Amino acid sequence: MLGRGAAARALGALRGLRGGAPPARSLGLSRRLLSFEKVFDKDHSLPKPCWSKDMRLLFDQFMKKCEDGSWILLPSYEYISTQRRQDVSPFIHAYFPTASELVNKEKLSQAQLFTRSFEDGLGFEYVMFYNEAEKRIVCVFQGGPHLQGMPGFFHGGATATMIDSTVGMNAIVSGGIVMTANLNINFKRPIPLCSTVLINSQLDKMEGRKLFVSCNVQSVDEKILYTEATSLFIVLDAKKKV
Repeated sequence: MLGRGAAARALGALRGLRGGAPPARSLGLSRRLLSFEKVFDKDHSLPKPCWSKDMRLLFDQFMKKCEDGSWILLPSYEYISTQRRQDVSPFIHAYFPTASELVNKEKLSQAQLFTRSFEDGLGFEYVMFYNEAEKRIVCVFQGGPHLQGMPGFFHGGATATMIDSTVGMNAIVSGGIVMTANLNINFKRPIPLCSTVLINSQLDKMEGRKLFVSCNVQSVDEKILYTEATSLFIVLDAKKKV
């Protein structure tokens, strides 16, 4: 069973991200927008037939670590539920009033998470685990054949997408509603297409509304370093209009 304190903080932070209106008047809204209830499509963080043997083995190893509450499995869905789509517009208006008129509200009903928009096994297959005490997120990532760049290897943009998703989630569970301000990536070696890698993310420090997060991408045996990255995230404040 997961530790209640760790689970509450991690899930509370995630619910906060999913909220979207000014904190003083919208705690309920923030928790409704993307709260974990059985109104969503399938949870993509759970094992699928397309997962490689390495990915499934790592998933099982981290689930074992979750038993004492030191690690938490973070759910992942592709859609916002129909009941909560009405909460998206207040979120956009609260934090991005100058851009809210540019958003096509009708198209929001068709919106889904980019990394979950591929058919199973063809694009981004990943699962994230969070360690509250260490302020770490480890992402087990398997990239499908539709993510090819140079023949036989992942596209650098696909790697960058998963890095941003991982360090971003670390910032979310630490600070709430955030946006990427800066992302610096050093590509060391190309990643073989359809392989499984580990993305290790660490919250380095917080300075006011600034969160600094670093990460590296390694082979499953952690002997090969593929990529390193540092990032800066800013906690959004509804009083500071964007």
